Amino acid sequence: MTLKVQPAAEYWFEERCHITEWWNTPADAAVSVARARVEPGVTTRLHRLEGVTERYVILEGTGCAEVAGAAPLEVGAGDVVVVPPGASQRIRNVGACDLVFLAVCTPRFTREAYEDIDPDPM
Repeated sequence: MTLKVQPAAEYWFEERCHITEWWNTPADAAVSVARARVEPGVTTRLHRLEGVTERYVILEGTGCAEVAGAAPLEVGAGDVVVVPPGASQRIRNVGACDLVFLAVCTPRFTREAYEDIDPDPM
């Protein structure tokens, strides 16, 4: 079966980034794909996904990714960051333009899997 899916409209997510859901449906619980956009100078909130492996596929911009308390890792277009289930994570846009990446989650992302662990209040 071949499907052509029109992405949903971009929305602001409390993690401090803009999200466009490209693929996220209970009919395909194995994976979800979202486009994330982080504005210059912004760091997403420290969080973890319970039971979900997430991959950041960097499309545009420059950032510093932090995973599981390791030293920040500079990333740019073409890089992939793998975040194991339950690992703390955040990414900071260190460039002058938007940082854009795909967030590929297995199994698919659900709001229930998201846990904000940032020590800074919103």
